[in-house]
Amino acid sequence: MGNEVLFPGDTLGIIGDSSNGIRLAQTAKRLGFKVIVYATNEGSPTLADADVKIVGEFSDKAKLQDFAERCDLVMYESEHISSEVIAYLQKFTKVPQGSETLEIVQDRLLERAFFEQMNINIAPYATIVSLEDVYQAVSSIGYPCVLKPIQKGFGPKRQQIIRKQTDIAKCADIIDMGTYILESWIPYNKELSVIMTRDYDGNLAYFPVIETRYKENRLNEAIVPANIQPDVEEEVKRLAGEIVSGLKYVGALEVAFYLTESGSLYVKRIVPALHNSGYVFDKATNVSMFEQHLRTLVKMPLVDIKLVQPAGMVMIEEENIDDIRTQWVLKNNWYYTFFRYPESMRPQPEGYIIVLAENEMEIKQQIESTGIWDDLSKE
Repeated sequence: MGNEVLFPGDTLGIIGDSSNGIRLAQTAKRLGFKVIVYATNEGSPTLADADVKIVGEFSDKAKLQDFAERCDLVMYESEHISSEVIAYLQKFTKVPQGSETLEIVQDRLLERAFFEQMNINIAPYATIVSLEDVYQAVSSIGYPCVLKPIQKGFGPKRQQIIRKQTDIAKCADIIDMGTYILESWIPYNKELSVIMTRDYDGNLAYFPVIETRYKENRLNEAIVPANIQPDVEEEVKRLAGEIVSGLKYVGALEVAFYLTESGSLYVKRIVPALHNSGYVFDKATNVSMFEQHLRTLVKMPLVDIKLVQPAGMVMIEEENIDDIRTQWVLKNNWYYTFFRYPESMRPQPEGYIIVLAENEMEIKQQIESTGIWDDLSKE
């Protein structure tokens, strides 16, 4: 299980059901690799691009072992796959992304302890195991704040925003479900993220910094280049590099930040996998996120990343489809990608659009003038 170069004809495994797997499989096939996909849903569109399809639960160790032993290398395309599953696969094949970083980021307490060890700015927080803990912690953290389970992946249903004291009682319905953190709400002007790749020797390659916008905790818009000063971009990359240097990880990953009005940067999260904000690099740079990720893992030379064209990416949700039809026949600088998820896997994004223009202001004007995404709000 060494780190030898892989060539066309070798076998790459992809585990997961998200939209990242679709593009990853397509890119791997274009580069000449045989692709085996392990998915939990037989309707997963990633399976359509697989040479070999395996459908099974992540708890099915026999199927997982069979999958791993067929592959020269396995990739996970989402940070939501259990670190325990990845650690099990590592017994039978190479998984260069590893399981250690997943283990850190899937537990909010471990993640924050890691950031504190790196001396990186994070939102003030407290560990919560009872309703009384919430009352005590609010006195030091202040309003507004948000209660979140330490395990990620539950979504808004296990979170509670606390804007005033009377909101604390609402936490009683979820507080008995496990350990939580209470985190201060950081007022910010922009959300920024940087996608980068780290090779086997620890060398880093950065994509341009992205300005992102969210709707109901889901990424909706990503624009490059971000409308920030050069010193802010340099600091984002410096901090991200420091963070990644403390991880055991090979491949592409995202580090996201809040930028406050005063110019302070607070780290929001690490995504040790492909992230959909990186779809914007399909057109914005001279190499896509997916190809650079694959090049890193199979030990091809990495592309010297350059911005080719200012670009924006907006996600297409089911409620956007009718309005998108109008733009379909009007816009000659909009580029569409659809995921073809079956009804059994909804709700999922329908796809995304890449918008090209001379600068980020024109990109925003094009998107906003349609009225399709008027309800974009901060996460």
